[in-house]
Amino acid sequence: MNQKERMLAGLPYKAWLDGLSEERMENKKRIYQYNLLAPDAVEEQEQLIKKILGKTGRHVHIESPFHCDYGYNIEVGENFFANYNLTVLDVGLVRIGNNAQIAPNVSIYTAGHPVHPESRNSGYEYGIAITIGDNVWIGGNAVIMPGVTIGDNVVIGAGSIVTKDLPSNVIAAGNPCRVIREITDADRDYYYKDRRFDVDDY
Repeated sequence: MNQKERMLAGLPYKAWLDGLSEERMENKKRIYQYNLLAPDAVEEQEQLIKKILGKTGRHVHIESPFHCDYGYNIEVGENFFANYNLTVLDVGLVRIGNNAQIAPNVSIYTAGHPVHPESRNSGYEYGIAITIGDNVWIGGNAVIMPGVTIGDNVVIGAGSIVTKDLPSNVIAAGNPCRVIREITDADRDYYYKDRRFDVDDY
């Protein structure tokens, strides 16, 4: 296998070989263009982000600035929204389901390096895939670490560091991120903590 094939297989690889540096540079050019588009250039934004990402639903919006390594390793579903400063190190596959809401300054890292300094100094690194389900809301400044799977209907609190898998239908927060409680039908009537909706169309 060449180094790109090793990268995509989740094996140790060297990021400057077999055309990987050139692929990252081409993506950086697209990202640069995207981040410089005028705020009202909505159609151009939609067209370009779909060229950057590997797979998207019809409706996808990422506020600039946005940063990623390759772009083609990111797959997002329908109604994807990410706020300012989303960073995705997508040397491994990042798959995100429908109706994702991502707050500012969220980082999604498939990339990592060996712990031992001699192994790390060899130049080998790795990327382990991340999977995020449907209807997930990720709070501001959260970090998703390599290999994590997040279930459906999950809310992740601001500032969380997600190092392990999270089941569906939970609120989780902290460093390291832990399940706080399940989300139940009773939560439907509240828009914030103990504040009930004062409208009927929610």
